[in-house]
Amino acid sequence: MFFGSVKNCHNTKDFRNLAKKKLPGPIFHYIDGGADDEITKDRNTAAYDDCDLVPNVLAGVKDIDMSVTVMGQKIEMPLYCSPTALQRLFHHEGELAVARACEKFGTWSGLSSLGTVDIMRMHKEISSPKLFQLYYHKDKGLNNHMIELCKEANYEAIALTVDTITGGNRERDLHTGFTSPPKLTLNSLISFAIHPMWAFNYFTHEKFDLPQLSKFVNAGTNIAISVGDYFTKMLDQNMNWKDAEEINKKWGKHFCLKGIMSVEDAKKAVDIGATAIMVSNHGGRQLDGSRAPFDQLEEIVDAVGDKIDVICDGGIQRGTHVLKALSVGAKCCSGGKFYLYALGAGGQPAVEKALSNFRNEIERDMKLMGCSKISDLNRDNLRYREKYK
Repeated sequence: MFFGSVKNCHNTKDFRNLAKKKLPGPIFHYIDGGADDEITKDRNTAAYDDCDLVPNVLAGVKDIDMSVTVMGQKIEMPLYCSPTALQRLFHHEGELAVARACEKFGTWSGLSSLGTVDIMRMHKEISSPKLFQLYYHKDKGLNNHMIELCKEANYEAIALTVDTITGGNRERDLHTGFTSPPKLTLNSLISFAIHPMWAFNYFTHEKFDLPQLSKFVNAGTNIAISVGDYFTKMLDQNMNWKDAEEINKKWGKHFCLKGIMSVEDAKKAVDIGATAIMVSNHGGRQLDGSRAPFDQLEEIVDAVGDKIDVICDGGIQRGTHVLKALSVGAKCCSGGKFYLYALGAGGQPAVEKALSNFRNEIERDMKLMGCSKISDLNRDNLRYREKYK
């Protein structure tokens, strides 16, 4: 039975339930929702259920090493928090709370172009590896500004998001009226009133801001707008492979493409010199009816896994999900919802609890699989109930 406190959150579902209690409706549903009928959002997790693990025994697994090297950085667990937008809407410490938790667990943290903490502040306060998520805006001066700041701040990698050429149809946001920043309407005021702690923290801490953007655009900071509308109006719909290659050359360090779902695109990522790809459908928030990352993982790993770091992003809710993706051939996994629920449920301590849950699950499940290190995992460990080709 779930009793509604961070210490009693033993899995992602528990954190989701607690976040639903603590956050105003529009904000919870922004985290929780997907596009259209949310078929892809649900499939992202369900895909793992169609694959079973086959354990080995008597393998001597007292000592477990779950470290992996991805995008040039050794991390202490094969899972990191994927960059996501607007985190100070979920908790007043936002990205800093998440990054501090990631630092404690020796894994990557991320900051989005639509993040609510400044690039340089994150650099000054967080010493662990940082991944910046670049949204390619129509304003090329803004794009260059963010890249140069990341260079100055010595971020280890940039991930160019390539699946937001237009905003997905996020109907939950249309129903709830979610915008950034939140509009003060009768419905939102009622929602704030019945979540007084969230409202107190939001209105009494520093003013909500998108510091990477606010000197260039008003949308999202001073002018309320939905995320889908922001993508459609502000991002460059003419972005192409040449643009991605030029960004890679300007950046000059580890470069990841976030949102790759086809073998053809994975091969092109290798051709332009990317060092990593995140196999991702944006959490099912863009093209509903598209494949789940885990369903696409095998063919992408087979095509480019020896040339580029392949990261499985999306739908991760259990340590066994991570082990299944690693057994297929992913270098590591990442996700958003699992830690955003925790952030909304209780800030940094809750994110730490979520990461601790995963670390404990991965360690325990590796022992039960008869694996003492990540390289012991392989496709011999897996059986598929039905192939989704």
